[in-house]
Amino acid sequence: MVEAACAVAVVLLDQLTKALVRSRLRLYRDHEIIPGLVSLVHGRNRGMAFGVLSGGGLPRQAVVLAVLSGAVLVLVVAHWHRLSDGPTLARVALALIAGGAVGNLIDRVRLGYVTDFVHVYWGTHVWPDFNVADSAISIGIVLLLIDAVRPRPAPAPQT
Repeated sequence: MVEAACAVAVVLLDQLTKALVRSRLRLYRDHEIIPGLVSLVHGRNRGMAFGVLSGGGLPRQAVVLAVLSGAVLVLVVAHWHRLSDGPTLARVALALIAGGAVGNLIDRVRLGYVTDFVHVYWGTHVWPDFNVADSAISIGIVLLLIDAVRPRPAPAPQT
């Protein structure tokens, strides 16, 4: 149940922050938060994570990416459901991934693109812009990797 609340919280926070960015920042305007490191910028990502395919060119790209995102979401939720008695870390990780996927899918279906707004840079080095949903997905993936490599306790001997 905690995991479902986590997924819902990600979706709500993601959609709230994106709505604020769309209403308060003009498109592609930059608002520096930490000079030389972090800015807020109202961007539109018509591609996948970290701007992959943002240059587009695919026919009906928004539809293709929405369907692909939906399919991945179904797989994540199915795995999450299968782990209902599994390790808490893995369940939380999948909830973060599912919440992030839903947040970005809402944008894709409603707007035809995903609103990104966190811009991280240092000198000439620039990280692709991202949002709360992307952050939740990335954190979820890291948690899944940690869960996959951490040692498991040996099962208790049966008597």
